[in-house]
Amino acid sequence: MKWSGRRQSDNVEDRRGMSSGGKTIVGGGIIGIVILLLNVFGGENGQMLTPILEQMNQGQQGTPREQRDLTAKELEDQAFIKTLVADNEDVWSKIFQENNLQYKNPKLVLFQNAVETACGNATSDSGPFYCPGDQIVYMDLAFFEELKTKFGAQGGDFATAYVIAHEIGHHVQTLLGTSDKMRRMQQGKSQAEANKLSVALELQADFYAGVWTHYNQQMNNFLEEGDIDEALSAAQAVGDDAIQAKIQGHIVPESFTHGTSAQRKAWFMKGYKTGDIKQGDTFAEIR
Repeated sequence: MKWSGRRQSDNVEDRRGMSSGGKTIVGGGIIGIVILLLNVFGGENGQMLTPILEQMNQGQQGTPREQRDLTAKELEDQAFIKTLVADNEDVWSKIFQENNLQYKNPKLVLFQNAVETACGNATSDSGPFYCPGDQIVYMDLAFFEELKTKFGAQGGDFATAYVIAHEIGHHVQTLLGTSDKMRRMQQGKSQAEANKLSVALELQADFYAGVWTHYNQQMNNFLEEGDIDEALSAAQAVGDDAIQAKIQGHIVPESFTHGTSAQRKAWFMKGYKTGDIKQGDTFAEIR
């Protein structure tokens, strides 16, 4: 994708040169896999993880922060992420204005290994996520290497763009009140029914990622050959069915929280082809 030379956002905080101070979760192993299954890449589910994260943090010792200079590659990655965040700011400001709404920019925090958030402390194993408590997207870029090596995604810069757009899609849901409405709808439901609502929320974030791609192409002509394939490959890799088949060898549809690979790809493409935010009612079939 073409990204050099465009505006870079001021709403990106890079903590990669900083050691993780305070309490942190012990990552890896079964714990890391469980969080990964709950949250890859889950965004709005950050709030749902809060009780788990707080319980796991009990008894952990704080560590002092240390600072280091970022490498040339890290600085290049930072510029790329800042450009993507700026593109999201421009697109969603335009969409909200077109619908007589006011958009509020989220922040994005880059980290390594562990991070402190308003939704609890997390490690890289949780994958990229959006925390509605502080309206921040948290991301360790090492996730994208794991997406390729562990889950078979194609990789590429537009895979990163898709993930960021998905997480900011959760921010859009927070601003529109969709997330709160979904949590109210989950109350009193069985786990299977509550999971269906979670799937609808995640698929809508994929749809919003497609809408962003549609608008950003019109505004910046940023797509190159193969970019959409990279997004679809990432969506394929993080479908609930693909993850469960990879991790446990079988799938349990009642436990899905993010949607199948086919659903994720289909809703992204619907957003990309239509560019119409009003066509993203993923909750319709649940009503």
